[in-house]
Amino acid sequence: MRLVLLGPPGAGKGTQAKVLSNKLRIPHISTGDIFREVKASESELGKKLSDYMNRGVLVPDEIVNQIVTDRLQRDDVKDAGFILDGYPRTRPQAEALDRALEDIGIHLDSVIYMKTSKRIILSRLTGRRICKACGSIFHIKNIPPKQEGVCDYCEGELYQRDDDKEDTVLKRLQVYEDQTKELIDYYNDREALQTVSGDLDVRQLYDVLYELFGKEGLL
Repeated sequence: MRLVLLGPPGAGKGTQAKVLSNKLRIPHISTGDIFREVKASESELGKKLSDYMNRGVLVPDEIVNQIVTDRLQRDDVKDAGFILDGYPRTRPQAEALDRALEDIGIHLDSVIYMKTSKRIILSRLTGRRICKACGSIFHIKNIPPKQEGVCDYCEGELYQRDDDKEDTVLKRLQVYEDQTKELIDYYNDREALQTVSGDLDVRQLYDVLYELFGKEGLL
């Protein structure tokens, strides 16, 4: 199976990708993970990536596309397929992905758009708390710590990331909507897009996706 997961911050793309990857034994390709891997390497590409990331500026499409394309050519992807999470983010990236897959001789099986309400996104992200000491993640409603503000595992202090504060979340959502409107239209025009509700919990959404893949003959 060759799958792309789309959705705004807080839609649960990463969580769902990990669940699907484990259940279906398909490599989960997260741009965050492969960026860290490439950045840690001694390659020229890794040095270029580090330069952009260290300066806090957007990594150019040509570098992002190359990093993803290189990852798609590994043996595990050739054997089992992939679940892409975090890429593509724009129409030019989607077009570059199509060209890369065509060069390899494969194609996407499905693009899943996890459409999620603003109310749910705000609840998920603004409620998240992270341990300063060990990095464990909690949620004030969904995964509350036993003692407010204290990590269950190391008794470290829990804090809210700036990225998870309401004003910042709303700005991130606006940026996402501005960036991805053309991307959604692109896959819609190609009749490749399937829309599911990102408001569902992890188990419910997995069941919906599993049923969808079965109907499409992907399982």
